Amino acid sequence: MPLIDGLTTLWDKLLGAQPDPPPLLVLLTAAVALVVVATRLPWRIARNAVTIAHEGGHALVALLTGRKLRGIRLHSDTSGLTLSAGRPTGPGMILTLLAGYVAPSLVGLAGAWLLAGNRITLLLWVAVALLLAMLVLIRNVFGVLSLLVTGGVVLAVSWYASSQVQAAFAWTSVWFLLLGGVRPVVELQRLRSRGRMPESDADQLARLTPFPALLWVTVFALVSLAALGVGALLLAGPILTDAGFTL
Repeated sequence: MPLIDGLTTLWDKLLGAQPDPPPLLVLLTAAVALVVVATRLPWRIARNAVTIAHEGGHALVALLTGRKLRGIRLHSDTSGLTLSAGRPTGPGMILTLLAGYVAPSLVGLAGAWLLAGNRITLLLWVAVALLLAMLVLIRNVFGVLSLLVTGGVVLAVSWYASSQVQAAFAWTSVWFLLLGGVRPVVELQRLRSRGRMPESDADQLARLTPFPALLWVTVFALVSLAALGVGALLLAGPILTDAGFTL
């Protein structure tokens, strides 16, 4: 039947593995992502993707720990806010606060794992699905526009772009999340040291636990750096293979 054949083809496309990317592509996409993260104006624009992952992390853990999610707001200054209802103390609140700063790096690590298996199409479609799921939780106009634009770009690349463009887009995006997950932690501590973020996630965690805010910033940093290290090894698979090494 045509419908069944079409679904089978779609399923095969979704779960099928694409060819290994050339090592040069892996290096170039890493360089592009690094430039974006390290350069002021590109980072100012692209940081919205990190904010989406950050607030998505808060929202997902809030739901998983039984908290009632009230909504998510994304702002044009790249800040965000996730509101949830439940006990103001306890493990659920602690885990929800903890999830934000580590979420971009962990999403990047999950993406690197998929790319290590050459599941480019699956990665792009999962990203679209997650963005659509998050869209229903957005409670402000800029947030809706940000999600629609981001999701539309990913969907367009996954549906219309050539396999080479899809590979370049996927590798650049994952490198960006891995590298971009580190910079907000550095910025957080810089702002905290100047007294400009008294209500940061780290400071709220300090009030809920016996541990100081600096320790929580350190936890954010260690998780982000560990994800970057493991993710880089996964993404560098084609380079290592070309050099005669195996992971």
